[in-house]
Amino acid sequence: MPNNQYNPDDPTVPVRPHHSSQPPQPPPPQSQPPQGKLVLGGFQNQPAPPQRKPYQNPASQHPHQPPVSPPPHPHHQQQAAPPWQQQAPIAPPHYNNNYQAGHVSAKPPMASKRRGKGCLITSIVVLVLACIVGSIAVTTTQRVLAFGSKISTQAPLSTQTNYMNISDRTSMLVMGYGGGTHDGANLTDSLLVASIMPQSHHTTLVSIPRDLLVSIPGAPGGVGKINSLYEYTSNFGKSPTTGANTVAAKAAKITGLNVKYWMMIDFTGFRDLIDALGGVDVYVPDSFNACYPKNDDAAKDASWIKVQFNKGNQHMDGARAITYARAREPLEVCGQGTSQNLAELTDFGRSARQQIIVKAVLAKVKQASTWPKFFDAMTALEKAISTNLSLADLSQFALKMDMNDPKTSRIGLSNQNVLVEDASYNLLPRNDDWNVVSSYVQQKLYN
Repeated sequence: MPNNQYNPDDPTVPVRPHHSSQPPQPPPPQSQPPQGKLVLGGFQNQPAPPQRKPYQNPASQHPHQPPVSPPPHPHHQQQAAPPWQQQAPIAPPHYNNNYQAGHVSAKPPMASKRRGKGCLITSIVVLVLACIVGSIAVTTTQRVLAFGSKISTQAPLSTQTNYMNISDRTSMLVMGYGGGTHDGANLTDSLLVASIMPQSHHTTLVSIPRDLLVSIPGAPGGVGKINSLYEYTSNFGKSPTTGANTVAAKAAKITGLNVKYWMMIDFTGFRDLIDALGGVDVYVPDSFNACYPKNDDAAKDASWIKVQFNKGNQHMDGARAITYARAREPLEVCGQGTSQNLAELTDFGRSARQQIIVKAVLAKVKQASTWPKFFDAMTALEKAISTNLSLADLSQFALKMDMNDPKTSRIGLSNQNVLVEDASYNLLPRNDDWNVVSSYVQQKLYN
């Protein structure tokens, strides 16, 4: 990393290194790359990336009128029943036993005592069932509340947003990281700002590229890629809340949105969530292939595998969905042929695919038929998710997100709009002006 300087008055703004021989030129006019395309929101087609090192969802009768039988048809008179089969009329509902009809006194039914025993037995059965259901409900409630306590810095049923019954825009940063103990475990390779208007459910997604250069306390020269900001400010995962708060504050300065809330999830936990939900249905807009690490921990297995995704609807399990969201290395990197649709293998293409997976997961989570399956994932998710939103607020936030509305805004910051790339493939705001980035986000909030 070059010894870049940064402006102490605005810690978000790294200044371009003095040794650069040429000022960055604005990106060339947008044009279709020779292979593939991206079709999601504000994401644009990208040129082929250089080879890089791998990354480290019927009316009743009147109650006081006795029933009246219609007169018999003159040609269809029925013969009177033998005396032993005749029965005295029984008093209708709401009448006492002194009611008379045709001078025959109504009498209570002979089987009243036996029926009373039946009602008693039924009542006991209902009571027992109610107790069983109640105990299950209590146990389930306790399990959910325990889950909420473990994943959040807030009490499960507390609220910071009046349970999302507010008119103000509410924004949350979702950070995906590798987790585990291998190198790069605390790099947040996925940074997505989800912003909603709770009353109208209008949703905006802003993907922040991992290679965006920002000021980072403790990093060499005080500057580094934004995906390493959490690593440094959390003391390599030892102070997760401090690190997450710092990254959320940085996302607020970059986007101009009031990003007060955050959620972190490691990729293993996200995979387990998708598996617990029974997989997700995904529409792949463009075919592509790529190299993908056979194991995230290169110390265990440094080999590569070839992955292929074809255009169309697909059902993905957790592992497949994570691979789709993260793949970015061309086949040439692992010597397994020539990649198709290199535009999908840029960080911008990858950001677009991550938004597609988030949409699919939200859609599955909102299906009531899948809710019982969520309990299967709680144990795994307790170790994989952390947030500064209460469980109640987080649930409401997810339910109010509307990813199927055509007006949903999907914004990808790239070198095709407000960013430029330097010789080391770092991304910077055009003309070193961060106001250009936040202004662009504001313009695209409802587009």
